[in-house]
Amino acid sequence: MLLGTIALVLVAAIVASTYVANLAQTFNTKTREIGQAFPEEQVRPVKNPDDGSLNFLLLGVDHGADDTETTNLLQAGGTDQRSDSIMMMHIPEDRKGVYVMSIMRDLYTDIPGHGTQKVNAAMSLGGVPLVVQTVEGMFDTKIDHVAMVDFDGFKELTTALGGVTVKNDIEFTSTDSKKYEFPVGNIELEGDRALRFVRERKPFVDGDYQRVRNQQKFIKAVMNEMLSKDTLTNPATIFEVIDKVSPYLALDDGLDAATAAGIGLQLKDLRPSNIEMFTLPTAGLGTSPDGQSIVLRDEQAILDIGQSLRTDDLKTYLDSANLDQ
Repeated sequence: MLLGTIALVLVAAIVASTYVANLAQTFNTKTREIGQAFPEEQVRPVKNPDDGSLNFLLLGVDHGADDTETTNLLQAGGTDQRSDSIMMMHIPEDRKGVYVMSIMRDLYTDIPGHGTQKVNAAMSLGGVPLVVQTVEGMFDTKIDHVAMVDFDGFKELTTALGGVTVKNDIEFTSTDSKKYEFPVGNIELEGDRALRFVRERKPFVDGDYQRVRNQQKFIKAVMNEMLSKDTLTNPATIFEVIDKVSPYLALDDGLDAATAAGIGLQLKDLRPSNIEMFTLPTAGLGTSPDGQSIVLRDEQAILDIGQSLRTDDLKTYLDSANLDQ
């Protein structure tokens, strides 16, 4: 999820701007590989060979009490674990921006071979390949790379950066045993406190919707910090970020340090203002036939976004949609 965004855009840019052997080695040896990230090719959309845009699927998961479930996911097996957060990142062919779309985890949609269920159930039913197939089928758009991120990486990332500042709009208290207070206004997030900020949903009237908005605020704050001159020109901070964050990343086998550096070089002029974040529009809340609370699909929005992704014109859609973020 958001750490994946940071890893695949900002860490890529950092690796590219300071691309030395020890950083690449650290990235390659400490990240984990998803043994099978994609479904069989015959069930996937066909991408226009002239399309130079890139689509990334970013999945947030918990490592659990032991490493068994994560190992199963890396081997493309289904487990009891669901993807707690799902994001799709689109980098246009001209590399002049980055678009990150959050998908509500309770979105009620078709999961190939399993009928209509919440989208986050795909992980438990068929591992990463089934999540890819589900999202690709939703938008009729091919995904180029996948990153799976352990939530504990947030603590390490914010600690490596010395904290990040977020403007909080709604006062709330975390529901864990620590009972962290998050007042309205600019707040400093680091370690466990940062993790609770991006995970909480129960204190809010609209639950997951506000949680997604908080995640997006957090990403923006981290991007501002990591793209600042003080970070990019500080070798110690750069190494600390890559060293501490890499163990919490699992990537498809085509996404190593060299590939990340190549993308980073193409995004060398990226600034926080060039990064647009939004949530896939929905048709509100509902109840499934078996009594679950679900998020309903906005069919027109899904069709329009799919078309925009295939034609590499997501900016036009977002400008016309005027989404309330």
